[in-house]
Amino acid sequence: MERSGPSEVTGSDASGPDPELAVTMGFTGFGKKARTFDLEAMFEQTRRTAVERSRKTLEAREKEEEMNREKELRRQSEDIEPTPSGSNMARDCSKSLSRDTSSSESEDTSDSSSDELIGPPLPPKMVGEPVNLMEEDILGPLPPPLYEEGEDDDDDEGEDEGEEENPVQKIPDSHEITLKHGTKTVSALGLDPSGARLVTGGYDYDVKFWDFAGMDASFKAFRSLQPCECHQIKSLQYSNTGDMILVVSGSSQAKVIDRDGFEVMECIKGDQYIVDMANTKGHTAMLHTGSWHPKIKGEFMTCSNDATVRIWEVENPRKQKSVFKPRTMQGKKVIPTTCTYSRDGNLIAAACQNGSIQIWDRNLTVHPKFHYKQAHDPGTDTSCVAFSYDGNVLASRGGDDTLKLWDVRQFNKPLFSALGLPTMFPMTDCCFSPDDKLIVTGTSVQRGCGSGKLVFFERRTFQRVYEIDITDASVVRCLWHPKLNQIMVGTGNGLAKVYYDPNKSQRGAKLCVVKTQRKAKQAETLTQDYIITPHALPMFREPRQRSTRKQLEKDRLDPLKSHKPEPPVAGPGRGGRVGTHGGTLSSYIVKNIALDKTDDSNPREAILRHAKAAEDNPYWVSPAYSKTQPKTMFAQVESDDEEAKNEPEWKKRKI
Repeated sequence: MERSGPSEVTGSDASGPDPELAVTMGFTGFGKKARTFDLEAMFEQTRRTAVERSRKTLEAREKEEEMNREKELRRQSEDIEPTPSGSNMARDCSKSLSRDTSSSESEDTSDSSSDELIGPPLPPKMVGEPVNLMEEDILGPLPPPLYEEGEDDDDDEGEDEGEEENPVQKIPDSHEITLKHGTKTVSALGLDPSGARLVTGGYDYDVKFWDFAGMDASFKAFRSLQPCECHQIKSLQYSNTGDMILVVSGSSQAKVIDRDGFEVMECIKGDQYIVDMANTKGHTAMLHTGSWHPKIKGEFMTCSNDATVRIWEVENPRKQKSVFKPRTMQGKKVIPTTCTYSRDGNLIAAACQNGSIQIWDRNLTVHPKFHYKQAHDPGTDTSCVAFSYDGNVLASRGGDDTLKLWDVRQFNKPLFSALGLPTMFPMTDCCFSPDDKLIVTGTSVQRGCGSGKLVFFERRTFQRVYEIDITDASVVRCLWHPKLNQIMVGTGNGLAKVYYDPNKSQRGAKLCVVKTQRKAKQAETLTQDYIITPHALPMFREPRQRSTRKQLEKDRLDPLKSHKPEPPVAGPGRGGRVGTHGGTLSSYIVKNIALDKTDDSNPREAILRHAKAAEDNPYWVSPAYSKTQPKTMFAQVESDDEEAKNEPEWKKRKI
């Protein structure tokens, strides 16, 4: 039965629609016969498609059940004592069972499909005849027998389990390269997310950049700078995008530089005279460490000796975003020594000088979400806290020579604790392996008293499973990059070592070890000892006069060059020129006062020298007091002999 659409047009004109009418109506399809649909054919096609899909689903389900049965039989045969006859019987049983099930299933499907399916007949294997798996039409070489395939699977599973049980085999320590940073401690390491560049910082105030793809076998840094002047570098970390580096030094202001070392921003310094540190715009004391947010671009965190943890944004260096203030159980201030974000960025963990570990929700700055007050010994600086990649476990490296593991979901006691891990640096850190099965930390040694080690602990049992002797100095920093699968180590004698495995590691150090060291060109070696000044070159040299006589004649005619210098003026001055001591009375008096007129004569004799003349010819004072002035009488000066005669007897006896 065919049904026509409602827009079907019938007419006496068999030749087709009238073109003029189509133009008049405004569209070309006017007047054409509508499309017809065979509904029964459509329903039949839909039914066939549904039956075919259900048949495929049923076949897949039956195959899965058959595989499960075979695995169960194999597991039972392994549990029983393996004998040749028993294994053959189990194998025969499994074959016969699979053959019976396949034949019964094929019969059932053929019966059901013969009643329902419409179309060409099914392949022979579906018509009730038991078909062997080896007789199917398969492209390529034939698969191995069923029991051999099962044995291979068992072997593969056993190998996988062996690898899982022994994570030490995944440690990439077969090869190493050494990067010479300087002579002082390498206190900071940073590797960008792609693993292309390494940045190191130390106690010598230097920050050096290493490019694995651009280095050759000489292993030289392509850039060195001092971003914080005379402050030791304490922490370096690349952002999650790899375009910025957070530099934390001994100053109170953290800096952010780009990949090439140019400054992007510098945090503002706070007011140290304000009591409440939440009201200041920045840190007021020395920084300890810093960390980038793992998800939000441009956000980072720092902790300082002013007892605060502050969150910053690169776009707003004039003020921090939020402030966390660690407190003791009694509400007193306590200094945080290290801080970090969780893997999802929702939690902030900080370890304090009183031995406590405090964890906040990033959006709630008032009270910590978790607070364990005696995580490590009070008075020791906890140097590192690190979250695992799954975010459930926290590792803390204490200044009390311990490494502890904590469950964030039940933060009431440590899961494990390892002792005997000496540390002498406030930035000795720890990290997790990329598969979260190992925990790595370094140990410190006194100079000349052994070698520093890189120690590996298994996370599940916290057993000390592996050690690597690094060098005859302390191991301060360690970093295990997840993409490169390489371990970077910073030591106390100015070295940065990279451990890798050619088979297990990717890129990184493998790129530069294969490049031969570039030889210096001979031209460069020859010209190295010569110093060429610009004015010594002919193009910069001034032209020299061929004849000096003509130049002297020209200079004689020049009134300025041939002018005789005038001698100094003697006297009060003339011609507008001031004399040596000026022409005024005050300058003359000053000049004479400065002269040395010391008189060593007796002032009494100098006055009495004019006494007779004043008495004979009084002029100034004597006439005014002539009637009232008494007669002057001067004492006579006796000689030393007369004075000795007139001395009393008691003075003579005393002498």
